[in-house]
Formats: sequence, structure tokens, C-alpha cells
Amino acid sequence: MSGRIAVVTGAGSGIGRAVARTMLAAGYRVALAGRREAALAETAAGRPDAPEGGGIPSNALVVPTDVTVESEVDALFDRVVQEWGRVDVLFNNAGAFGPAVSAADISLDDWERTLAVNVTGALLCARGAMRVMRAQDPQGGRIINNGSISAQAPRPLSVAYAVSKHALTGLTRSIDLDGRPFRISCGQIDIGNTRTEIMDELGVGSGALQADGSRRVEPTFDVDAAARTVLFMADLPAEANIGALTVTASGMPFGGRG
Repeated sequence: MSGRIAVVTGAGSGIGRAVARTMLAAGYRVALAGRREAALAETAAGRPDAPEGGGIPSNALVVPTDVTVESEVDALFDRVVQEWGRVDVLFNNAGAFGPAVSAADISLDDWERTLAVNVTGALLCARGAMRVMRAQDPQGGRIINNGSISAQAPRPLSVAYAVSKHALTGLTRSIDLDGRPFRISCGQIDIGNTRTEIMDELGVGSGALQADGSRRVEPTFDVDAAARTVLFMADLPAEANIGALTVTASGMPFGGRG
């Protein structure tokens, strides 16, 4: 196989699942990382070009990983290098929405759990990828962080998630700067209202809480469109980079959220 090599975290569901399948179908060799091995295997077997009979394709590598555990993240990148020799792209996607409470009421445990996944986990994965990529000089590599439109305008009662996604923007910019000498680029995609499980949790289809206290059914869009956008970012030549990109459902209450 001669395809480029990508690592996708949080590949067992939602946006991570869609991106992993899209990249597999595009010819990438993809390491699928996440906490649930069965869900990762289901992602790999259910790619759009899957042959009859299913099964994990030869260009997929299932690596159960908790991104908050340093040793497991290090083992993930060691495994990819052992199997395929390099890492070209990291889609840093694993995340958790956290509790629906205000800053006045959030518990320290809930705060720390959310930031452990969304910030520390993202840093550990980016660190692992950068260590591999800088050794590939002059080839380098690309990191794409999955932010959220909450990095720009938070929902009510989402303090831990909103802060973590604002922090991810700082991580994105720092990676892009620190990776410059090694041809490592980093960009962030902020996605709003794909049709995924987390939208059900937020009540987007039945009435999501708005800034004025009302509840509104919000429009959504197909997660595959977001996955194709990530693929576009990943496929750019090394001399080009999208530092920040926002894609939302048309008509969603985003610009006027505050």
C-alpha cells in the first residue's frame, strides 16, 4: 500500500467515525483510536467502499486508546510507526461535551474530566504526532484539531466544554508555530450542528437551550459533509495550510447566539 497515513482519534462514533471512513475510502491508511475496540472495528468495517462480508480492511489499524492516558497515547504512535513507518496526518478529534451546568455550579471533578479529554488528551496526541513528524524532516506532517463553534460562541450551560475548545485554539496556533521548523502545519476546523449523537444530547432536534432562555429546534447537516471538509484540509499540499475553518448547518443560531 502506498496511501498516506492518518491517525484519527475518537474514531468510534460521530465526526471521528465519518472522517475515518472518508479517509479510508480516499486511499489513506488510517489508525483508528478510541476507547471502545468494538466501535472502532465497526467504523473500519463500515467504510463506504467496504467489500461484501465486512471485516477490517487492510488499510485500517484499530488501536484502542484512552487519550487521557499518556502511556496509551505513546503506544498508539509507536504502533503506527511500527506498522507503517510514519504519520502524515493527525485528526485530533476525541472529545467530551461535559456537564450542562453553569460556571457557578460545575463540580471540580466534572471540570477536570472534561478538560482531561478535550485539552490534555489533545495535547498528548499532538505531542505524539509531532515527535514522529519532526523525525520525518523534510517531509513533516499535518495536524487538524477538531474545535467547535463553541470555540467562538459558547452555548448556555457549557462552561467546561467552551473553555476547553477556546484552549484548543491556543493549542492549534502553538503547534503551527512550534512545528514550523519541521514542516509540521496545524489547523482547526470548527463544526456546528452535524447530525451526530451529541446533537441528540443537546436537544438540537427537539429544542436546544438558547441564550435568551428559550428552546429552539436547530437545523443540522450531514456529518459526511464535515468529513469531506476535513479530507480537503488533509489533502492540501505541504506548502499550504488552512489555519482556521468554520462549517455549520445553514441557518443555525450561531452568529446571534450571544
